[in-house]
Amino acid sequence: MYGKLIAPEIEELIAGRDFSTIKEVFAEWSAVDLAELVSDLREESRVIVFGLLPVELASDTFSYCDFDTQQGLLHDMARENVSALLNDMSPDDRTQLFEDLPANFVAELISSLNAEERSVALGLLNWPEDSIGRLMTPDYVVVKKHWNIQQALQHIRQYGKDSETLNYVYVTEHGTLIDDIHIREILLANSDAVISDLMDYKAESLVATADQETAVQAFRKLDRFALPVVDADNKLLGIVTLDDVLDVAEEQATEEMQMFGAVEVLEGAYIDTPILELVRTRATWLIVLFFGGIITAASLTYFEDMIDKAVILAILLPMIISNGGNSGSQSATLIVRALALGEVTLFDWWKIMRREVIVGILLGLMLGILGIIRIVVWAQLDGSFSPATWLVATVVFISLVFIVVAGTIAGSMLPLLMKRLGFDPAASSAPFVATFSDVTGTLIYFTIASLLLSGVIL
Repeated sequence: MYGKLIAPEIEELIAGRDFSTIKEVFAEWSAVDLAELVSDLREESRVIVFGLLPVELASDTFSYCDFDTQQGLLHDMARENVSALLNDMSPDDRTQLFEDLPANFVAELISSLNAEERSVALGLLNWPEDSIGRLMTPDYVVVKKHWNIQQALQHIRQYGKDSETLNYVYVTEHGTLIDDIHIREILLANSDAVISDLMDYKAESLVATADQETAVQAFRKLDRFALPVVDADNKLLGIVTLDDVLDVAEEQATEEMQMFGAVEVLEGAYIDTPILELVRTRATWLIVLFFGGIITAASLTYFEDMIDKAVILAILLPMIISNGGNSGSQSATLIVRALALGEVTLFDWWKIMRREVIVGILLGLMLGILGIIRIVVWAQLDGSFSPATWLVATVVFISLVFIVVAGTIAGSMLPLLMKRLGFDPAASSAPFVATFSDVTGTLIYFTIASLLLSGVIL
């Protein structure tokens, strides 16, 4: 009847204390749409809106809100409303919220939970940070292998409403995971069949203490919506669902992108990060790269006499060494992403190097030919063409081949080296590779020029 009202219209209804209309409007809204609306409301209006929502819808909406909105609501809402909201939240979403809040505030919020939910919350928070245990939820359905289909379906109907997902049900024996079965198989089985008839004893699972990156790789490989989580003894502890893993994947991709751009990982959203914090996260790498530039300048000083005798060498320098940085950045990008996706490992280093050398040679030859064309055509146009022009073109051609090959090797090997040393491969950022290529490119270029042009124009 009212359609999707926008924030100012909701604000008007609140100002007029027309709460019955607000309830009627929100009855047709999804939690995702409500969360988007709430973020556009004034802080005091947000509290009123949450007070009008049914508890279950309020907890779902709260889960979709951004962290700043969540934190503000927890501070502004009445304690009993906060307690009801947190008790109704799914355990995995609640754990994710608690991870980002100050410890003293988390302790206060946990104390507002009922005994059962408090035990669940503390149990999940006891797992190491960034472990799969922090992602899991204890809301799942277990069946026994000796049950017939009718017993299993009756159990699912009774307890399935509290499960995070019903795509899979899990078969345990004395708490040990022995299989997982897709709900479709149970629904399509004969009523006189037993659960053991559907089992293949090949349950894929995650270990609770493993890194969350392991979960991302497992979901990508297995194409599953949910996976069981077990301890070292294969005891079933909970399940992890795809929505939580997607959040981890997004966070990892963001961190890698920031590190690859030579920026320290931001703790929050860019727009909410203080200016001084932005300066700090970017200053460290810029200082490192600045010293790299000093090395490049020092190497140019070493070849100062050559530049005085042949200014053309200095004019062509940016065109030549930039290709080393560009090709190196391309290689680094491909290898960092391949490592993240599990497409390559450290043991593939020799295969990667061979491929990048071949790619570098072919790219260098292509760019070298373009370099020759540029020098010869330019000399013809400005009337400076001479026999020495071909020598300069040859220097550019050979330099580009070697510089591009050096760039591809550096760009492909540095991420592997960083991983081998225990650092994030993305830390071998594109600017770092470019700076490295500038130094090596300068040395290669002037060394080749001194060999070929000595006694001609030098």
